[in-house]
Amino acid sequence: MRIVIAEDSTILRQGLVELLTFRGHEVVAAVKDADALRAEVEAHTPDVSIVDIRMPPTHTDEGLRAAIALRRDHPGRAILLFSQYVETKYAAQLLADRAGGVGYLLKDRVAEVSDFLDALRRVADGETVLDPEVVSQLFSATRQTDALGGLTPREREVLGLMAEGRSNSAIAAKLFLSAGSVEKYVTSIFGKLGLPPSEGDNRRVLAVLRYLDS
Repeated sequence: MRIVIAEDSTILRQGLVELLTFRGHEVVAAVKDADALRAEVEAHTPDVSIVDIRMPPTHTDEGLRAAIALRRDHPGRAILLFSQYVETKYAAQLLADRAGGVGYLLKDRVAEVSDFLDALRRVADGETVLDPEVVSQLFSATRQTDALGGLTPREREVLGLMAEGRSNSAIAAKLFLSAGSVEKYVTSIFGKLGLPPSEGDNRRVLAVLRYLDS
């Protein structure tokens, strides 16, 4: 894959460059601020960009706002946020375009290089990949509402795994269920959330968004 990296930590930025290059990928640019990120993505059109949330000059949300702007101007452009922080408001905004190709991983929770590389590949392929801790915090922000009151505890568990970007087969393996059982849970979730079959919308993403918007 052709990759752009935006990370203000020189050590981490260089480490990512070496790791990805060693694994056969091409890092077309590695920058330390959001302005440079936007310029390099426009110049190189990478398969995926790895973006830290907090970068110069204020170290608050420059990277996240740059990612949202890139997705707004170029729908579907693959972005993997790789951060120490969970920003629930902006995570919901990134998911809101429904185009896929979005990931949000927490640096401290990536224990295996293979997991990081797998997430990067899935995002580049157009999937949505969220760290379980990100999902947990997103869900906790809506836990007091009754918009999803009709879901059973098991259905909420399945929905949480859907939000992490897991397929039905992966959910089945995680919960020790049959593929048919997971399919029934997913169908039930769609029905309770009022999401009929549609050729134009991804119901899995819409189900997660319905939770986040509640």
